[in-house]
Amino acid sequence: MANQSNYFENLCRISRAFGATLKKNELLSLIVGAAVDAMNAKAACLFLAGDDPDLYLPAAQKGLSADYLHTAPEKAKDRINDLVNNGYLAISDAADDPRAENRDAKKAEGIASILVVPVMVHDRPIGVLALYTAEQRQFSKSDIAFLTALADQGGIAVDRARLIEHIRKNTRLFYDLSAGMNASLDVKQIMATLTVDLCRVFKAKGVTVQLIDMDGQTLKPVSSHGLESSFVQAVAGQREKSIDEALAGKTTVIPNASGDPDIADPKVYKTEGIATVISAPITSGDAVMGVLRLYFANPRDFYDDEILMITAFGHQAGLAIKNAACYIQVENELKDLKDDIWSHRSWF
Repeated sequence: MANQSNYFENLCRISRAFGATLKKNELLSLIVGAAVDAMNAKAACLFLAGDDPDLYLPAAQKGLSADYLHTAPEKAKDRINDLVNNGYLAISDAADDPRAENRDAKKAEGIASILVVPVMVHDRPIGVLALYTAEQRQFSKSDIAFLTALADQGGIAVDRARLIEHIRKNTRLFYDLSAGMNASLDVKQIMATLTVDLCRVFKAKGVTVQLIDMDGQTLKPVSSHGLESSFVQAVAGQREKSIDEALAGKTTVIPNASGDPDIADPKVYKTEGIATVISAPITSGDAVMGVLRLYFANPRDFYDDEILMITAFGHQAGLAIKNAACYIQVENELKDLKDDIWSHRSWF
């Protein structure tokens, strides 16, 4: 057990180490390693929310056997609110305390005491940091304060690394998708590439592209990916508020599609298993040509740059369609010109 002076020195050293790397995996290893070394513990494990925000999964650990049975991810999430409200969970006898999950597994692993604190970023929990000791320990205020500070520092470092990783990924994504869309002049192929790639990269359940018909009033589905055809047809042409806003040039997010009063038929979305929808205009110049929609199975928030990127792909789609249309027009004009030349030659 370290004293307050050692904790302060360790926290300064750890903060410098966090600033020396931007690689997420290295940061995660630093956090659990620092917890074990500074607090003379047996082991530590960092759990972070994954793609499903309701599941907290082990992201890094030190000192635990590979087959150690952790608390079920869904149960870890259930306890996070109490953990945030109380600030920590301290269990001095892990083999006997009913608050400890899988007590037999902990006893077999040689775990005597446990200290758990939330990992917070922007006043929002993104995970938990758990410390395990081989001997029973009554955790002091200094112990709790240090592990909490380490979790906070680690959370900030992880969030920064995620942001940089996110920026790099989005830059690469924009390049790859733009290159893929520009690789063809076939509108159907362009739209198919767009729906498949956006679905994969944004981890969406599905993507649809609807274009305004020749009458200038009706939206027609031209491409979709990841969705039942019955759903695509059911929502095709529905004039919901988000669709009208997209046709007016605005990108909008529906956080709860099955319960949103502006959705024309919420049951259809619920049956398809859709929680969140983002709609973006497909534009060319000042003209709106259609609507690009991404559908997500789980509720999710979007970074501003994600919304901007989806909007940009709506612009890219419009530009690609315009280019394809111009190419077809030029082809037709060349054909007409060739026909005219041959007709003139026939005079001679």
